[in-house]
Formats: sequence, C-alpha cells, structure tokens
Amino acid sequence: MVKRLIFFVTCLGIVWGCYHNKASSIQLEFWAMGAEGEYLDQLVPEFEAQNPEIKVKVQTIPWNAAHEKLLTAYAGQSTPDMCQLGNTWLPEFEAIGALQNLDSLIACSSIVAPEKFFPGIWETNIIHNCVYGISWYVDTRVLFYRKDILAQVGYASPPKTWKEWFDVCQKIKKTSRDDNQRYGVFFSTKLNDWQVPVILILQNGGRLLTRDNCYAAFDNPRTVEALQYYVKFFREGLAVENMTEVANIYQAFSEGVFSMMVTGPWNVNEMRRRVPRIEGRWTTAPMPCKLNCNSVAGGASLVIFKRSPHKKAAWKFIEFLSKPETQIRFFQLTKDLPAVKAAWLSPELQSDPEIRSFYLQLEHVVPTPKIAEWEQIASKIQEHLEQVIFGSEPMEKAIQKLNKDVDRILEKRRWLLSKNVFPANQ
Repeated sequence: MVKRLIFFVTCLGIVWGCYHNKASSIQLEFWAMGAEGEYLDQLVPEFEAQNPEIKVKVQTIPWNAAHEKLLTAYAGQSTPDMCQLGNTWLPEFEAIGALQNLDSLIACSSIVAPEKFFPGIWETNIIHNCVYGISWYVDTRVLFYRKDILAQVGYASPPKTWKEWFDVCQKIKKTSRDDNQRYGVFFSTKLNDWQVPVILILQNGGRLLTRDNCYAAFDNPRTVEALQYYVKFFREGLAVENMTEVANIYQAFSEGVFSMMVTGPWNVNEMRRRVPRIEGRWTTAPMPCKLNCNSVAGGASLVIFKRSPHKKAAWKFIEFLSKPETQIRFFQLTKDLPAVKAAWLSPELQSDPEIRSFYLQLEHVVPTPKIAEWEQIASKIQEHLEQVIFGSEPMEKAIQKLNKDVDRILEKRRWLLSKNVFPANQ
C-alpha cells in the first residue's frame, strides 16, 4: 500500500508539474506575411530555448490577403499579439488605434535603440513623435546596370547625377539598329510601381503634400521639374514605353533591350538565378543624384497590438529578432536585408558588391508621407503620369487632375484634423 501510495503521489506530482508549466507558459501569436512567416519558424526554437516560459505560434498570411485580414481582426477584436507590418501600412493601423506605443520599452532596452538602425528607416516608424514599430528588414531602390554596355558608350562607372543618367541613356539609344532596338532604362508604369517618380521628386527637393499632409502639392515647381525629367525619358525613346517589349525583365536586361533599371534587393538573387550568363557584366549602384541622393525607405516592421495581453513577451521576441546575429541568420534564410546596421559587418554582406550598394543607399533614404492614405495617393501618381507618357494628356492638365484626386482622397484627413483627432504635421 505504501509503495502504491508513493507511486500515486509521484504521478500526481508529475501531472501537476506538467499542468502548472503549461498553465504558466505564454502563448504568443505572431502573424507574418509571405515567405517570411515560413522562414521565421526556423528561428523560433532558439528563442523558446532562451525563454522557456514563452511559446510562439507563427501564422503565415499571403501578402495579398494580409491587409484585409488585419483590418477584419481589428474590427472583430481578434488581433494577434504582434505582427509584421509593411512600413506604408503602419500609419493606417496607428490611426485607428490598433498599435502599442513602444517608447517606454525602447527606453529600457539594451538591444533596440535608434542609433542601431538606419536613420531614414527608423523614421518610418515614428508617428506623432512616438515609435510604433521596430524595423525588421529593409529595402530601398537602387540602380541596376549593365557594366559592359555602359563601358561601350564611355561610362566606366555608373551615372552619378541626373545629367549623366540622361546622357548615358542617349548614348545607349544611338547604338540601336533596325533589328535591335535598345533603350537606356526600364521604368515600370504599373500602378504599384510608383517609386521612381517619387524618388525623383524627393531628390529635387519637391513636395508631395502640403499643409499638414492634407492637400496635394504636385504643382510645386520642383515637383513639376522632377516629373518632367521622368517623362522626358519616355518622350525621347530612352525608356521602354510599350511594356509588351519586356514581358520578362530579366531576359530583356540580359539581351540588352535596356541597360538600367531601378528596383529593389529581391532582384539581386532573381537576376543571378534567372540569367547567370551575364554574371560579372552587371551590378548595382546608389541612385544618381540631383539636389540630394535620397531614395525611398521601405521594408517591414514589427508591431505589438494594443489588445495583446502579452506585451512584455512580445517585446522580448522583438529584441531577439533585432539582435545582429539573428538578423544575419534571417538574411541567410530569406535574403531580406538587415535593419540593424551591425549585422552588415557580416562577411557575407560585406563581400557582396551588388548588396553593398544597398547599404550605401540605405544611409540616404527618407519615408514617404506617414499617412493612412499614402498608398491610394501613390497609385494616383502613376495613373496620371501614364496618361502623360502615352500622350493622352499634357503634363499641366495631368497635374491639375492629380491634385484634385489627391485632395479628394484627403477629405477625411482634413475633417479629422479639424476635430483635433490627431496632431498636425503627421
């Protein structure tokens, strides 16, 4: 009987211990988008080993469904503890009151601090002078170019100014033959590819919006000058106008249909994978400059939702993902560029000439307007510029229509500002 009693008590202790450990562990729910979610699962075991009281459940959501799913979750009060959020989405979710202010957590952290990140990238997460996200990985746009073709027309190095950029495109165009049409550059005119005209506006000191980001400013003289420069590439046949000519941009780039394009870091590995035959004949460079050398600040941030009951645990996970060694590991898995500058000391990043250009450009990036309506506005920019490119509208009329459309998009923002719902200048 004594032996049975001891056995029973021992089993009861084991069961109670297991129950107690399970009951005391925190279940942290993280929503990640696209491939990042699949790769993130490979980092979770290390975090859980370091923090046995926290279990992380990663839910992967396709990018094309993520925005609607997040809004639905917020409306239904079923947001996760934390998630990955595109930089241009962050203002929208802050505006509806979904996100936790991270200032107090940053102040107590030895891992997350502004000086450890690229200044322009860090700035994307600041709204109303408060930080609502921590950059997880970054991207920006740089110039991809054919070294061999530029050398043929007298450019041993990439163009560094707007004047040189236009000049090299003209010289490449002159090498065309009847059976081999050549262009200097490829600019995508898809509605979601608004980056090039916006970069040019920013580099020329132009304005996108004005008066507390409540009105359009596309008739600003410097903005108009930048847009005219952009359209001139198409008008003079230096940029591909008919998108059917480049159904496959990698093939067209490798065949010399165009010799330059402005794109992001994901295309470094795509180029290597799809057209290995031109290895060594192409590379990347920071954007050609005008008044400044800025490009747009992009990427994704880590945010904590206000309704999360596990904010401290979520912050621990953010700190783990912000460690240089974790950022390097994540880059090795995904090829997403690290947001933490110390991670760029990795030999793998230091020795890659195509990736190194992104580091140089990331030192000169600025956020787009941090308002919930930005993506709608960006699409309108490209929509109206397309009318100019194809000759159906003159620039002056297109800008008037663009301003009118953007002012209409910003009506609600003006009303909210008049009611003091949020501070000005954001």
